[in-house]
Amino acid sequence: MKRIEGLIAAPFTPFHGNGELNLDLIPSYYALLKANNVTGAFICGSTGEGVSLTFDEKVAVMEKWATLTKDDTDFSLMMFLGGTNIKECKQLATLAEKAAVDVISFTSPFYFKPATAQQLAQCCAEVAAAAPNTAFYYYHIPVLTGGNYAMIDLLKEVDNLVPTFTGIKYTHEDFMDFLSCMNFNNRKYDMLWGRDENMLSALVLGSKGAVGSTYNYAAPIYHELIAAFERGDFQAANALQQKSIDMITLLGKYGGIATGKAYMKLVDLDCGTFRLPVKNMNAKQFEAFKTDVAAIGFESFKSKQA
Repeated sequence: MKRIEGLIAAPFTPFHGNGELNLDLIPSYYALLKANNVTGAFICGSTGEGVSLTFDEKVAVMEKWATLTKDDTDFSLMMFLGGTNIKECKQLATLAEKAAVDVISFTSPFYFKPATAQQLAQCCAEVAAAAPNTAFYYYHIPVLTGGNYAMIDLLKEVDNLVPTFTGIKYTHEDFMDFLSCMNFNNRKYDMLWGRDENMLSALVLGSKGAVGSTYNYAAPIYHELIAAFERGDFQAANALQQKSIDMITLLGKYGGIATGKAYMKLVDLDCGTFRLPVKNMNAKQFEAFKTDVAAIGFESFKSKQA
């Protein structure tokens, strides 16, 4: 079970204008990621609207990506199973292993929540057992799940309990907890950073892999940031992280997560809109958005088609 390094994009699930899956766009999506040196895809997660997809839709998306990537040893396909419906997660895990995805991922149940990290570990163990030959990563995103467990406590519980537990996709701002997880048990577990706007801080702590939505459409700026950090040019790294922040600030200005699909239109990959209950921008807002995007110089660092 290899450690994952580099940029892992969290792809948007592409839809047609009628809101149905547009699986035919996924080969072009994969090509875009490869052209921009993205080393993997975390599919059906928050960005991919996994919670808004039916079981059958998640299977269809997974199988399409798996067919494209199964022979690509340089590309890690990570499948997000969900969290709240344990039985469904197990069924999806079994199908994911059959499709030969590289990683399955699971998050805290967010309706009936585990009372403790120990109980959460039991959930992880049951889901992971359904795919005994596939790497398992926990997805820590408490801002959405309300699962405010210290991940160091979870690692202590899963250690020697879940044989396939490989690491954590860490989408939170607790750097103390993150570092403790990185150092736990002689750095046994792979810690993937999940906050694009804080990448530089994670690099300082030793992070080698990151999962994020903005790597879909702005991978070059993060490659530059990493390169600047590695050569010790912290002033350049700081400036590049600020550009990333300026870009991400526009997500909030124009309504949140759905703004990411507007960015995708600007890299010539129209993934449609988000499903309810997420709000999408209207045509007038999109024109204003394009003006703001031009002002931050997006054209100079956006992802390029092959």
